[in-house]
Amino acid sequence: MLAAATPMHLGDVLFWTAVLGTVTSLVFCGLALAAALRFHRRRVVSLRTPATFTPPISLLKPLHGTQPGLETSIESFFQQDYPAPYEILFCARHLQDEGIQLAHSIAQRYPNQPVRYFACGEPLYPNPKMFSLGVMSEGAAYPHLVTSDADARVSPDYLLQCVQALAPGHTVKGRQVELASCLYIGHVDKGGLFTRLDAVGKTVEMGSGVLVADMLSGTDFALGVTMVLQKRTFADGGGYADLGNHWAEDFVLGNRLAHAGRGVEMSTHVIKLIVADQGVVRSFRDQLRWMQSTRRSRPAGHLGTGLTFAMPFGLLGFAVEAARAHWGAAFAFLAIAIVNRMLQAFTMLRVLGAEDVAFQTLIYPLRDLLGFIVWCSSYLPADTSYHGTRFRIMPDGTLKADGAQP
Repeated sequence: MLAAATPMHLGDVLFWTAVLGTVTSLVFCGLALAAALRFHRRRVVSLRTPATFTPPISLLKPLHGTQPGLETSIESFFQQDYPAPYEILFCARHLQDEGIQLAHSIAQRYPNQPVRYFACGEPLYPNPKMFSLGVMSEGAAYPHLVTSDADARVSPDYLLQCVQALAPGHTVKGRQVELASCLYIGHVDKGGLFTRLDAVGKTVEMGSGVLVADMLSGTDFALGVTMVLQKRTFADGGGYADLGNHWAEDFVLGNRLAHAGRGVEMSTHVIKLIVADQGVVRSFRDQLRWMQSTRRSRPAGHLGTGLTFAMPFGLLGFAVEAARAHWGAAFAFLAIAIVNRMLQAFTMLRVLGAEDVAFQTLIYPLRDLLGFIVWCSSYLPADTSYHGTRFRIMPDGTLKADGAQP
């Protein structure tokens, strides 16, 4: 007679959970390294290719108040080394907005740069950024548009490099590119450890996910910090009003275009995303808002993201084996997790051209643990606040204002 199967104890369950997470995080690290090196090769080829496509461009910048570092960020768009005409359009709810006033003062230093200012009033869509983009797009003088968030900071070759994605004959998977966006480096002008953890997460965690997705299945989304497109592309993606009902309008636009057989690409040009020192609570809420948006945009992929983190499983393995007095195995779990995250961070930071690589590499294991906490929290009710208005992110990714009936 066969002996009855021995029930698995809690310690065994936790041990094998730690083993599973360690293996899956190592697999993801390997994919991230391969994707980063692939991106580096693309970037080298792009930099060696003459940038000859130079259409007139309308640069759209939504604003809402001010924040630390905004003056330097805005001024970087006035300092473009672009051989064709380009205009800068700013939009806020009213022309007395502090961000608009700051843009006015900066523009006075560049009297030869065409600039226009728009007051859109209170947004008619739940997503105020998309409402501003729609107002500016309709008023833009040129069909080629480059959109950028207020916290984007760019180099003088930004416009020239980004717009090459829309050059006639430039294709991805045999499709003419109609929408491109840029990866970004989280950058801190001034801030403490928590702010720097947020910044390195935006570089490594976000960058790794984007590049792995692009390597495995191609880009079927956009990153809204910067988008390069033609004016008609907004209509092809559903129109301003429809896109304005979504929190992640950039993802929705890119996803719809890609599924319709249109070319969507991640540019090889990398920009800076300024991470302001806004305190632990507000920073955590901002990270949670974007993580909840990702959960709604890609439910299955977001669920699987939990297995890409390394430090939670390394700490779990350490705790289980330490409780059993298996100190060699305990420290092995922890060491594998730390080396895993530092290797991923170092590679991504170098490939994307980040500053202070050594320090950011050292703190990234801590960021990985924080990222896991944010990921777990993303399964809480998806309430969010943006520019003074509270919303709930619905299961289909649309927004409902606080108090509105679903």
